[in-house]
Amino acid sequence: MYVWRRRGKLFHITHCVAPKHSKLSNAKEQAVRRTESSLSMASTASSTLGLPKLHFPQSFTHKISSSSSTLPRKTRVPSISSKPSRIISICSCLTDSSSLEAVEAIIPKYAGNSGPALVLVHGFGANSDHWRKNIPVLAESNRVFSIDLIGYGYSDKPNPRDLGDTPFYTFETWGSQINDFCTEIVKDQAFFICNSIGGLVGLQAAVTDPSICKGIVLLNISLRMLHITKQPWFGRPLIRSFQNLLRNTPVGKFFFQSVATRESVKNILCQCYHDTSQVTEELVDAILLPGLEPGAADVFLEFICYSDGPLPEELLPLVKCPVLVAWGDKDPWEPVELGKAYGQFDIVEDFVVLPDVGHCPQDEAPHLVNPLVESFIARHATMKS
Repeated sequence: MYVWRRRGKLFHITHCVAPKHSKLSNAKEQAVRRTESSLSMASTASSTLGLPKLHFPQSFTHKISSSSSTLPRKTRVPSISSKPSRIISICSCLTDSSSLEAVEAIIPKYAGNSGPALVLVHGFGANSDHWRKNIPVLAESNRVFSIDLIGYGYSDKPNPRDLGDTPFYTFETWGSQINDFCTEIVKDQAFFICNSIGGLVGLQAAVTDPSICKGIVLLNISLRMLHITKQPWFGRPLIRSFQNLLRNTPVGKFFFQSVATRESVKNILCQCYHDTSQVTEELVDAILLPGLEPGAADVFLEFICYSDGPLPEELLPLVKCPVLVAWGDKDPWEPVELGKAYGQFDIVEDFVVLPDVGHCPQDEAPHLVNPLVESFIARHATMKS
């Protein structure tokens, strides 16, 4: 569990690494992920829920003060000898800093024991599980972290209406989260490996604090085609009206409910994956289940109404570290022909076309992405700060 402070609140950004195990039923998966006493549950997960023991070779401590006496204390989890190969998020809850007692939070260890640090940043509607095919390979020679951005996966999903008038789910928020995570948990410079809107997060983080990021790999970065500046002037009032309809009327929740179904998620994935055989039931579960968590609808609606903020072409000239751009040429959402324009920026050392691949190359074609990432890391791992 990673505790991240934002605007006087404490948000739990959760992730941990576990070895392969037989597929859990949806009910068991939700039970593991949603329990507030997950740290203590993790230590007995092998016997109670069919989960292998979780791997916590190191622990980090955050001291928090409060009057509550219901939070778990100093739970230790035995280490395991099998190789970590899957990300599992454990718990999420939004807490006010005034309601917590002094506790010790055990921070789960990443995958990999040596080498450069890699932070994997997922895209819109996804989570850390979207890197499940990359983590075990990259961890052979790197220290690999994959976290759920706040609002996604099983991290906190604070209602944006409770956080003031200023938009909360922005690339600035997520960029700060990534930098804070590197500073407090990774404790080292890191490479950011990013997909879709995660690419904007990685770029924003690198621009905000250039001392942290050693390099960025952008996989089908979002072009932000719905950005307000990319719309004709006469259409902008209509866009604002539609966004207000989604955010402020029952229409938005109805729209979300129609999307957050197994059939809809599978159909959407089959659109953005060129090789639809990669759209498995495991993948559908990984994307769908967090969308059923409390607060997910508000986050979903908030972000699809977020048409401001930075564009990739605005951030790239400000980045100080090397950048590699790779693009699945069968992406129906972010056309590769438009993406090739990013290869013209001086900071971009190469633009790689991934043949017959859709919007999520890391999951659809890990056999192409993993060697590309490893080669990029090897070229720049010894780069001076």
